[in-house]
Amino acid sequence: MSRFTQKISTQFLGTAIRVVTLALFLVVFGTGVALAQTKGYVSNSDDNTVSVIDTSTNTVTATIPVGLRPQGLAVTPNGAFVYVANEFGNSVSVISAANNTVVGTIPVSGPATVAITPDGAFAYVTTIPDSVSVIDTATNTVVATVPVGSNPIGIAITPNGAFAYVTNLFDSSVSVIDTATNAVVATIPVGIAPFSIAIAPNGAFAYVTAALDVQITVIDTATNTVSDTIPFVGSIAIDITPNGAFAYVANSLKISAIDLATNTVTATVPAPTFLFPFDVSITPDGASVYVSQDNSNQVAVFDTATNTFTATIPVGASPSFIAFAKAQTPQDQIAALIAQVEALIAGGTLTQNQGDGLIDKLNQVVAKLDADQTGAACNQMSAFISQVQAFINSGALTQAQGQSLIDAANAVRTNLGC
Repeated sequence: MSRFTQKISTQFLGTAIRVVTLALFLVVFGTGVALAQTKGYVSNSDDNTVSVIDTSTNTVTATIPVGLRPQGLAVTPNGAFVYVANEFGNSVSVISAANNTVVGTIPVSGPATVAITPDGAFAYVTTIPDSVSVIDTATNTVVATVPVGSNPIGIAITPNGAFAYVTNLFDSSVSVIDTATNAVVATIPVGIAPFSIAIAPNGAFAYVTAALDVQITVIDTATNTVSDTIPFVGSIAIDITPNGAFAYVANSLKISAIDLATNTVTATVPAPTFLFPFDVSITPDGASVYVSQDNSNQVAVFDTATNTFTATIPVGASPSFIAFAKAQTPQDQIAALIAQVEALIAGGTLTQNQGDGLIDKLNQVVAKLDADQTGAACNQMSAFISQVQAFINSGALTQAQGQSLIDAANAVRTNLGC
């Protein structure tokens, strides 16, 4: 039985809180995209698929089969891959964003949510029993298992990549993992049944929802102590605007905006036709909040300028999580790609000379772009891909390792319009 499939119906302060039959998890901030348009990825837990949404048209452009009961998902900083937690499939699916196909499957136990480090090197996955699995994204293998509290649900990583914060549903606590050592360095009491967690863009505060409480807990990440609480009944999902000004929070019937300068609710809007919002995720430009509507098999679009719902998008059965791939400059993408190559050198997969050759080609791409020579930059990216293919052919890189680099490079080419 799923640890998240129990329907909970209770009341706090006269307001009915209905947690529908679905895993209630953290909204993971999608870190990065390398594609021309901003794409949203929605896990559909009852039909074992992920829907791909083009936010410029609010239409589904692809439906990708994954493992059993997909839940949390996250996008790599270079935009090349989407990692999807398959709760009943006991696995994480790795989707290539370039062609919308599953290119890898990683065994883990009952995964719930996923967060990826800012450098893209590791994916942290909440798993059972009471642990977090750490996946090396260069090899797509589990390299560490970190014991945390009881029934871990949500996870978020600080912007500097130094710490992962994990909500423990049954302990009413948050575990803090030092990503350098993969050890828990603090445990923080929070509200009853904490689900989602979001960290401010400046890394100063973490905000924790509580499905069975009347508050959102604010954690000072410098001291790992509770610095404030925000009155809110039965909060489920939370996300923060890219400028750090507002958080948007959902409970079973509504969406609310919280001014993070004062930690006060400034707007509350009922969900469309009261179809029980489940997850919220904010677009990279901060203009819209996308809200999964479990009972209606759709995603609603909320305008942050007017605090109104403006569109609904049909997706798969029982949509749960939403993650966005953020538009990056080609230079940002190349920096992430260089970090990927450096990880292969550090791990002994590539020799220093082999890695330096690839990095040199990428540095030449940046130089061409700085000189406004887009065509030459495209040619240099092609040379990089050819060199990676040569390493695959020679056995220096596995097909999976090489394809990861090629997909990331093709994402750069797409962004350049090659």
